[in-house]
Amino acid sequence: MNNIVKPVPCKILEVKKESKLEYTFKVETDIKPAHGQFLQLSIPKIGEAPISVSAYGDGWIDFTIRSVGKVTDEIFTKGPGDVLFLRGAYGKGWPVEKFEGKNVVVITGGTGLAPVRSMLNKFYNEPDYTKSVTLITGFKNEEGIVFKGELEKWKDRFTTFYTLDAEKKEGWNTGFVTEFVSKVDWASFGDNYEVVIVGPPPMMKFTGIECSKCGVPDEKIWVSYERRMSCAVGKCGHCRIDEVYVCLEGPVFNYTQAKYLVD
Repeated sequence: MNNIVKPVPCKILEVKKESKLEYTFKVETDIKPAHGQFLQLSIPKIGEAPISVSAYGDGWIDFTIRSVGKVTDEIFTKGPGDVLFLRGAYGKGWPVEKFEGKNVVVITGGTGLAPVRSMLNKFYNEPDYTKSVTLITGFKNEEGIVFKGELEKWKDRFTTFYTLDAEKKEGWNTGFVTEFVSKVDWASFGDNYEVVIVGPPPMMKFTGIECSKCGVPDEKIWVSYERRMSCAVGKCGHCRIDEVYVCLEGPVFNYTQAKYLVD
């Protein structure tokens, strides 16, 4: 019988520095996640942590990680050839099939770009899948920019607004992502569009408000709400908000539900 909570040892193939604080770990595995799902990464006698998939392919998955606690600190001591333990994939990912043939607006803050990276690369590699893609992505400062090569590449096929909160950088805007929501060509989309928002909770809240000001209905907005997931199978209650188990019903939620998930 398949044990859905049993971790499997997987070899680290590559470690890439993305920014001052974030590194991407490419891990060898046959697990086939959906865009937007997460896995539990663990180290025996240390613990485990839920990490979103930032990219995947045949025989590998990328995890873009910031060292923020006991488990991730220990992961950062690992290198190619070392082993991480994986279980998953878990949760509901992005409704990619719903985005087919539509104008897709993706708005991210900081490492919120990681959970949409694989989906953005799908849209880039399959240009006929969507009608258009608009990407608004912001970082606190230049040191925090991740996926620099892909950000440059995506300019070729996407309408892009790249911004730093307060710093100036050549070719980039200055300001919060919320300031660029009104610059999206909403009128040209008609009713044929969907919006994806990922980032820190305050960023998602105020970006949702700005989208509403532009006439975007809640049902067209999708967010990723990753909150202290532990067992990942709806048993421990660690991620529960009211009656919602984020690990089961999320991490991707439609905004009609997500806007009421007050912690």
